[in-house]
Amino acid sequence: MPEDWQPWLQALCKQNGWTHEHSPIIWRELVDRGGKGLLLGGFNAFMEFAQGYYGFTSDIMTAHMIKIAKENFKTHQNLQDEETFNKSRIKLMPIWISGALAPAYTNLIPTLVNGEVFGQEKFVSLHLLDVNGSLDVLRGLQMEVEDMAWPLLRKVTVQNNLRKAFMDAEIIIILDDIDPDESQSIEDCYREMASIYQELAVRIDTFAKSSVRVLVAGDYILNLKTHILTNNAYSIDRCNFVAVPTQMEGETKGLLARKLNVKTQDVKDVIVWGNIGRSMYIDLHRARVHRYESAIWGPAEFSRPVLEMLHHTNWVEEEFQEEVRSHRPKIQAALKSHLGISTAAAIHKILHCWYFDSPPGEIISLGVISQGDFDIPSGLIFSVPVRFCAGKWVIQSQIEISEETKNKLKYIAQELKLELRLNFTPKEGIEMESSVSSGHELQFGAESNAEGSVSFERMI
Repeated sequence: MPEDWQPWLQALCKQNGWTHEHSPIIWRELVDRGGKGLLLGGFNAFMEFAQGYYGFTSDIMTAHMIKIAKENFKTHQNLQDEETFNKSRIKLMPIWISGALAPAYTNLIPTLVNGEVFGQEKFVSLHLLDVNGSLDVLRGLQMEVEDMAWPLLRKVTVQNNLRKAFMDAEIIIILDDIDPDESQSIEDCYREMASIYQELAVRIDTFAKSSVRVLVAGDYILNLKTHILTNNAYSIDRCNFVAVPTQMEGETKGLLARKLNVKTQDVKDVIVWGNIGRSMYIDLHRARVHRYESAIWGPAEFSRPVLEMLHHTNWVEEEFQEEVRSHRPKIQAALKSHLGISTAAAIHKILHCWYFDSPPGEIISLGVISQGDFDIPSGLIFSVPVRFCAGKWVIQSQIEISEETKNKLKYIAQELKLELRLNFTPKEGIEMESSVSSGHELQFGAESNAEGSVSFERMI
């Protein structure tokens, strides 16, 4: 472009030690010999060189050369205009991660920007938020992400305060957790957490898109965190907030797969009911195993009931519950940190299903707002079996459950109501029943039943 010519010429001449003032400038590059560029000069000097070196000359008149130059310039302008237009049509998907310094981020970020989750047509702007986190550390993370040069990633920002947090967000992943302090009462811990999540909810309500999809992940009381968000982000559909129990589902499938000598992906339809990070009920009644070597064999879609293939009833009733209960703490103790890979994989799976639907015939567990199915009180955030279809989750209410299972779910529902009482004034339509004491004791226990299911409490 004419306005770019003079600065470009000055920089080029300075770099090569040349002196030249007029357009055009022509030089010879001895690239294959590693030599320095040889300035030939303007058009006339170039033609003299070509005639002497190559025995070639041109009879093109100056007027014709000027005409060619104008055509080239016009073509260049058209290409630039086309590029500018194409860039203006690119719509970025703003993704916000709150708690961006949580262990899951190192495994999560690549899957969000490399096309695995949203496909190769979605360009992403990534916004990393960690309230009270070190800005220097966040900037280091920003540089590392930018260095990877993912083609779908167009922008990365970082911040450690809530000023304009979640601006234009289309997806929000919340990883903020509070590690319970042994000297801190449950009530104080919950109130501290509630205060943080109320602030997050206000920013989501103020700055995010009305269609934003919010995923809450982590290790502690995810149902209550999600409830606080839904109750304080008034303008956003409650169905757009979900809690992610899928890491527990994956851990359970892994234990079963090792017992059955199959791959984890071959175990399907394990259901995690209840209060994520507190009291959860792991239901194996519908669980199926594919590619299991037995006397009966079939194609890839052929499956057998997991409970029928687990011939050791005692393991299901006694050892399985203990292995599920202790699995995650054992890994955390070995790594000396909170787990990140399983959480990132769970978020990846939920997002992919949310945008591209669940795999045919497969159900997954998800913490969503109850609509009264399975006799779970409406309005509670509860982990239930769902399928994703056309960008929405659908509770699989056609699944039949036993009275014993309903009783377990009723107990968990009462616990969730109690958690609301610990932090807030009672919500309209939710009242504590007399069978639950206000002095509810938080424990870590498990119970099994002869039907082959296990319920356990992961309490803080």
